[in-house]
Amino acid sequence: MPWDAHLHLHYQRRGDTTVAHHRHHGPLRLFHSLYPEGPGICHNVIVHPPGGLVEGDTLHVAVQADAGTHGLVSTPGATRFYRSDGEPATQRVHIRLEPGARLEWVPLETIAYPGCQARNALDVQLAAGSEWLAWDVTALGLPGSGQPFDRGCLHQRLCIEGHWLEQGRLDAADARLLDSPVGLGGHRCLGTLVLASGTPWSRERRERLLDAVRAVLPDGLNPLPAGATCPNDHVLVLRVLGPLVEPVMALVQQGWSALRQAAWGLPGQPVRIWRV
Repeated sequence: MPWDAHLHLHYQRRGDTTVAHHRHHGPLRLFHSLYPEGPGICHNVIVHPPGGLVEGDTLHVAVQADAGTHGLVSTPGATRFYRSDGEPATQRVHIRLEPGARLEWVPLETIAYPGCQARNALDVQLAAGSEWLAWDVTALGLPGSGQPFDRGCLHQRLCIEGHWLEQGRLDAADARLLDSPVGLGGHRCLGTLVLASGTPWSRERRERLLDAVRAVLPDGLNPLPAGATCPNDHVLVLRVLGPLVEPVMALVQQGWSALRQAAWGLPGQPVRIWRV
């Protein structure tokens, strides 16, 4: 039987402390709240005990951050979409930030196994004064294990309501997309880092944020093709391509650290769970 799992995570303010309340159905769990940066920033780890999604499985995560809260959400391992012979496996994430809230969505990578049929969607709503710092790192196949992405399909969607919409189909049969210079150029790992605001940035702040993230990027296209831009005055996007997860994730984490410091004046110390 396919899994149908739901997790609702709600950040609330209690004095100077951000507290997390949650409820779940099916195989999705939340670790205890941690406060390595003090009571104002609540760190949480979402756990999916089965370890991956097969055909027909659905994971639905909803996160709400009330006014003035700051949450950081990660995972202890990769999200794995395994081979499917029928129905797609689906992960849906809905995030809502109230005025002045901050949320960091920084899971480990998503792996599309050869033969998978997968859908991965992330929808975000930002109120005035709220900011969202997040990434998505996706690996197609497992080239290090001799399992190329030679069949299968992954649908990706990222929507920041009113400010940004990106969706596409990564099909193993689409050689133009996967191998051409105007596509992935033969790379099989792609990373996206996003900082988005419910209130438009001034030109000065936009340029300061871009300078901060560009300072960590390599010169030219080696060793990794990467670039950062602001498509509008609410959104900053960093793109990275690479042959494997590790170098892409390392650069995305450096960008996260730089933006965290430039946007919020907070240290960019890596989250402990990433090193476990």
